[in-house]
Amino acid sequence: MASVDAPLSNCKVYVYPGDHNPPHFHLKGPDSRASIDIVSLEIIAGRASKRDLAEAREWAAKPENLAVLVSEWRRLNERE
Repeated sequence: MASVDAPLSNCKVYVYPGDHNPPHFHLKGPDSRASIDIVSLEIIAGRASKRDLAEAREWAAKPENLAVLVSEWRRLNERE
């Protein structure tokens, strides 16, 4: 598991090695445990509070942060 340096107020962002497609990140906090698609930024599993989800989406939508998520996904989930 790799924690991604996301300055969210209430949650942490993780990318897991050997994880299933589609590429996604995990959002974890007191009121949130969700898998979020990197491309659409939609929840694909779990639940997140509106506040946590909005904050995570805003962070992930920035090009520099999207690049980090994609890079970490590829690094940890390269398939031959």
